Amino acid sequence: MFRFKSLVLVQSERHDVGYVLRICAVAALGGILFGYDTSVISGAIASLTDYFHLSPAQTGWAVSNVVIGCIIGAFSSGWLAHHLGRRWALFVCAILFTISAIGAALATSFVWFVIYRIIGGLGVGVASAVSPMYMSEVSPKDMRGRALNMEQFAVVGGQVVVFIVNYLIAKGAAAEWLRDYGWRWMIASEIVPCAVFCVAVFTIPESPRWHILAGRDQEALKTLTRISNEKHAHALLREIRQSIQGDTEQASQQQKKLAGHGARWIIFVGAMIAMLQQLTGVNVMMYYAPMVLRSTSGTMEAALFQTIWIGFASLAGCAIGAWFIDLKGRRPLMAIGSAGMIIGLLVVSGALYTQSSGLLALFGMLLFMVMYGMSWGPIAWVLIAEIFPNRLRSMGMSISVACMWIMNFFVSQFFPMIQSNIWLNAHFHGAFSMWIFVACSMVATWFVLRFVPEAKGVSLEKVEALILGGQR
Repeated sequence: MFRFKSLVLVQSERHDVGYVLRICAVAALGGILFGYDTSVISGAIASLTDYFHLSPAQTGWAVSNVVIGCIIGAFSSGWLAHHLGRRWALFVCAILFTISAIGAALATSFVWFVIYRIIGGLGVGVASAVSPMYMSEVSPKDMRGRALNMEQFAVVGGQVVVFIVNYLIAKGAAAEWLRDYGWRWMIASEIVPCAVFCVAVFTIPESPRWHILAGRDQEALKTLTRISNEKHAHALLREIRQSIQGDTEQASQQQKKLAGHGARWIIFVGAMIAMLQQLTGVNVMMYYAPMVLRSTSGTMEAALFQTIWIGFASLAGCAIGAWFIDLKGRRPLMAIGSAGMIIGLLVVSGALYTQSSGLLALFGMLLFMVMYGMSWGPIAWVLIAEIFPNRLRSMGMSISVACMWIMNFFVSQFFPMIQSNIWLNAHFHGAFSMWIFVACSMVATWFVLRFVPEAKGVSLEKVEALILGGQR
């Protein structure tokens, strides 16, 4: 107890914890909009399909088109954050989200709906990289884990909010009203958090690291002093400047280093972690849960209500993961979480295969989301952020996040096509896709436990050697 109190006291003397958490919370609004924008379609897709008379392939495109924007946004995030600064890049995200919400809600044709959703995807792609980038750069090293986990909380929180909003809009509404107007109100509801983000982003400072990169050391020192204290700020300023100077001296050799086998392997590992996260089946729970649950719950209103609990299950999983990630490590949580996810998927598949009309499918989804929330949800992002050495981090994260969105696109696009296949439905009643995700989750678990070492308590500078040591 004495040691814990002493640690808290030392940290409170070195850093203004409250201030750091406040500015990270504002940056996390980008994560909230990330979750809100990608999941709002879950409540709207059934009505949207009826309104525009979409085929199964078009239904998949209505959900997955946003990922095209996400891929472009992820690749563009490094350029925007470098040239505009982290704060202005976040403001650009808020503007893109706002344009998308207004345009998609008022769309009179499916083509324009897709165009505006892709614009929103640009914002998601940029926010998915810049929000955690900003948090990591303003957070002291002993708070960085909590800060990065705040991003996952924000994404899941945005999903929970939009699930509740979708349910409240649909509650008691006639099917005709939902088809003609309800889905528009669901999408338009995003304007509220967009407006809050547009204003709030100007209440936080620019990243001190970006200020130093831009040669504005005095502004960086002001922020660093506010985060900690003057003595520590001066020391950290020198350390960051030396690090940047070292990176600059290595810049001429960057292409040669990137061609090295070790660099290629680390980028491959990061990209695989990102893609395997999407192959666990999480997006089916986030995007298509009402469609899946409608076959077991009976009505769309009941399915939307059950979807709210899926969001809360994910939030509970995040809380468990945040508590144990620095206590038990990454690998144990990934192993336990993956096992629970596989069991949850098998329960869902069993309910679908036997055409159970009870809550069995919902129970399987809840188990899956709790286990995902404590493992693959946050830890995949943590691993992507920490496995890259300084010379590769911006490029490696950009490639990894883009690969994640590419795989997200394939899963989102092809799931409704598989679910609507007449032969598969006649023989498996919707369970076949769940078995695919079970197999993918097994492969994902094997890959992480085989090639990704434990990085708990390891400095970022030493993680590279551990990753390369895993090539046995």
